[in-house]
Amino acid sequence: MQVCLNGRRGADASAAVPLSPEALARSAAEAVAAGATDIHVHPRTPCGQDTLSPRVVAATLTAIRAAVRVPVGVTTGAWAEPDPRRRVERVREWTVLPDHASVNWHEPGAEELAAALLERGVAVEAGLWSGTEGHRLFRRSPLAPRVLRVLAEVTDTDPATATGSARLLLAEVGAAHGRPVLLHGEEGGAWPVAALAFRLGLGVRIGAEDVTVLPDGRPARSNAELVAAAARLREEAAL
Repeated sequence: MQVCLNGRRGADASAAVPLSPEALARSAAEAVAAGATDIHVHPRTPCGQDTLSPRVVAATLTAIRAAVRVPVGVTTGAWAEPDPRRRVERVREWTVLPDHASVNWHEPGAEELAAALLERGVAVEAGLWSGTEGHRLFRRSPLAPRVLRVLAEVTDTDPATATGSARLLLAEVGAAHGRPVLLHGEEGGAWPVAALAFRLGLGVRIGAEDVTVLPDGRPARSNAELVAAAARLREEAAL
């Protein structure tokens, strides 16, 4: 189970959203204690902006790794650095490397970015978003068999339709070149999609990036509380 600690949310979005390296480290430790086995994080500048800055990435990874002993990955989303060439340059400038990094395959420059990460020994999570061409581009990518896993990202936030959108995305992803698939949703679709992923035996992601409320609608107080709720959902799916 992967925990996504913060995403692009600001501190005003929820008490569960950590921002500074120290806060991210505390949240990561609590989430791992609650059952998370992998971490996804968005390094943030002091003013709260997503960044691929070597200095910020290094500070974030160093703080989290001092608190946990599980793999830690970062985003490389275009919002953190809109220029595809500059994204590749940033990755090549990193002084502390994550265990893995997500690459959104529908974004311009995804192939070059994934290649740069692999050259540096950073595993790649292929982000395939519903409603995009990502799955088609990934299927014909020569790098596809080399990725760590596929992140099947369901962007449908309607709880009534998100699982249907998830099944369609999984059909589009297909065999995923034999790579493991981690399925997750967002906002209102997060919990229905997580339940589906557990039933299908797929990897699951949960955390403040994707959702800030518990399955019963109560606001989550922390990432650990979200992970614990997902663990209970997993147990129910196993019955």
